[in-house]
Amino acid sequence: MRDKMGSRLRFGIWGIATACLLVFCAAVAVPTLARADDARDAQQLVEKAKLSFEAFLADPDMSGGLRSLVRRGTAVLIYPQVLRGAFIIGVSGGSGVLLARDEKANTWGGPAFYTIGEASFGLQAGGDAAEIVLVALTERGIAALQSSSVKLGTGFAIAVGPVGAGAEAATVGLSADIISYTRTKGLYAGLSLNGAVVATRGGLNHAYYGKEVSPTEILIRRTVTNPQAAPLIEAVAKVASGK
Repeated sequence: MRDKMGSRLRFGIWGIATACLLVFCAAVAVPTLARADDARDAQQLVEKAKLSFEAFLADPDMSGGLRSLVRRGTAVLIYPQVLRGAFIIGVSGGSGVLLARDEKANTWGGPAFYTIGEASFGLQAGGDAAEIVLVALTERGIAALQSSSVKLGTGFAIAVGPVGAGAEAATVGLSADIISYTRTKGLYAGLSLNGAVVATRGGLNHAYYGKEVSPTEILIRRTVTNPQAAPLIEAVAKVASGK
């Protein structure tokens, strides 16, 4: 009788231990899987950002002005897709990547991952999408973008970039901290981004670099790198060097 009770007790303890182990494994596996998904999403965003940046450069209305600004710029923030829902109040949002220049070494680093959101970017109702490139021209501009969250146009100046004939010459007189270019349906949109909120995406930064890192560590201190970002960095650096 005692042997049976002992067996039942040992079986019960073993069952509880096994259940606890399964719960622990599940708790560990879920964040790991989530980070793997985030890492994949982050790399896809980097690849889309490169394609979007190249699309802006290929547009004859924007190419001259944008190239001139990137040559002067301290940072470039690229949003390959910002969506607007067709609700009573339009809600816009999307994710992008920020690259920054080390002026002493004249090299570009990053990316750091960001979101952008706004009550309305002026897009048409019905779920339109926009592509956005922001170029920081001043230290105040890049400092603002490196914040964990910042409302564009608050404490610094943001302006819409010049387009068309003479756009490159027009960039010489620009004194704004950040210049923006937007496209919808493949065409220049010229939307004002004043009031839009830019914020870091810590989860994507963590997943892409394998640990918790801040935009400052990614962009300024350069304590982490990811070789998969090389094509995007090279595309921006090439334009910045005047090629």
